[in-house]
Amino acid sequence: MARTPTGTGTAEAELAQALRTGPFHLALRTALSARGLALHRVQHRLAQRGVKVGVTSLSYWQQGARRPRRPESLRAVRMLEEVLELPAQALTRLLEPVPRTDPGRPAGRSFRSLVEESRALERLLAELESPADGGLHTVCHLEHVRIGAGRELRGRASHHVVRAHRDGVDRYLAIHHGDPGCDPERVTVRADENCRVGRVRWHTAAGVLVAELLFDVRLRAGETHVFGYGFEDGTAGPSTEYVRGFSFAAGQYVLQVRFDEAALPVRCRRFVQASASSPRTGQQELTLSGRHHGVHLAEQAVRPGILGIAWDWS
Repeated sequence: MARTPTGTGTAEAELAQALRTGPFHLALRTALSARGLALHRVQHRLAQRGVKVGVTSLSYWQQGARRPRRPESLRAVRMLEEVLELPAQALTRLLEPVPRTDPGRPAGRSFRSLVEESRALERLLAELESPADGGLHTVCHLEHVRIGAGRELRGRASHHVVRAHRDGVDRYLAIHHGDPGCDPERVTVRADENCRVGRVRWHTAAGVLVAELLFDVRLRAGETHVFGYGFEDGTAGPSTEYVRGFSFAAGQYVLQVRFDEAALPVRCRRFVQASASSPRTGQQELTLSGRHHGVHLAEQAVRPGILGIAWDWS
């Protein structure tokens, strides 16, 4: 099948990025644009392959208003990969179910505590009327975590680049989950760049806080936004790790952990987990820099799951 003139190098590069990082609807919309196919033409070619799906459903899928779930819908997605000349499972892998993970939640706790914390977070997100994915895709996220002289999590700062995958997005919900003993009511939220703090909600028992960061613009689908924010904590006991959970595929993520020179760990290592209840894999020793007392990890294309750095005290 010959490709249309719209399949330029730039379009193909954008398509490769969207297929690598998702989410599904952004990848589908990018593929349709790169191939220059209208939805009624896609519907016709699917019908030729024995798959019946409405133009309205295709439209909802590419907008993110609905997600293919039923067996016949998943079969249609597999045929879409053929129609759009995509590698096998390029779209279907972006629909793989993954356990919801909470950004910043320390792992290694009991199953019961994880369930309780998850429920508390869900209630906070519901209070702030959060949709399933917020309408934003992470292009790049640089996060800097500071560990104090008392071995406590002093604070963290984020420099975030996001892309909207639907019109009208004007906020981001940032989640801070402290270490055991954290008092979220005493945690301070900072809006450092291109955003301002809106509503803030917390759950004391779970040690979790959700902050609404408001943009000064309403993004249209495809537009990017750069903003910075942070949390000042210091309310909990000794910290032994920092983890970030990803419910959806994302772009680049860089995590840097710096330690006060008065409290340096004896060992640091990075790890990954498929979910909070899964075993840690991909463990790698990290060398603490002598001058800046820090370690870091860098992931080019984040998959759903958990990334983190753990450390041992003497």
